[in-house]
Amino acid sequence: MSAAGGKARPVAAVEPARAGGAAAAAAGGKEVPKVLLDPRTRRSYVRGRFLGKGGFARCYELTEAESREVYAGKVVPKSLLAKPHQKEKMSMEIAIHRSLAHRHVVGFQSFFEDGDFVYVVLELCRRRSLLELHKRRKALSEPEVRYYLRQIILGCQYLHSQRVIHRDLKLGNLFLSDDMEVKIGDFGLATKVEYDGERKKTLCGTPNYIAPEVLGKKGHSFEVDIWSIGCIM
Repeated sequence: MSAAGGKARPVAAVEPARAGGAAAAAAGGKEVPKVLLDPRTRRSYVRGRFLGKGGFARCYELTEAESREVYAGKVVPKSLLAKPHQKEKMSMEIAIHRSLAHRHVVGFQSFFEDGDFVYVVLELCRRRSLLELHKRRKALSEPEVRYYLRQIILGCQYLHSQRVIHRDLKLGNLFLSDDMEVKIGDFGLATKVEYDGERKKTLCGTPNYIAPEVLGKKGHSFEVDIWSIGCIM
């Protein structure tokens, strides 16, 4: 997703004139409300510009009405979560992400829902992702690669210490803060290791980043993220 994680790869921000169409397209013509209310906290958020889309989600800037803090809001239509496995996948993504707190992981603020959508409120990474940086720059210097790679490794080390395998580390899921620090986001394919030695069997990931252990379907664990980091480098 856009500047904060989820299943969407960031795309260029649309012009304001197109934002209404993007909001309406989010759920087969059902428009995302201009003001979103979290029924548990009573906090309200004003929907701003469209940031990006991908998978089931669209992402918008959300401004918290009282504090004026700006976040990234991942919006998922409930019409796309009709099947039990789709709901379970969304619940797993939220459960994993909300359990994490680290300098190099996109911050999780809250989540809530209404009759039509599920909303996930995340840290806004205004500098987009390493994917956009690579497209603009074409190549990075060795000192820059060391700078970013160290942060990716620290973030991944933290995930693994929490028994979380990301399983979709790639340039588009490595977001950049205002200070140009890496934030790992999009936990749509992440899973948690429940016991020592557990091997996951799900075939998932992004072509060009998928580890041989995943493709072999004989079981995989934390090593698949290390492979992806090598591909990123």
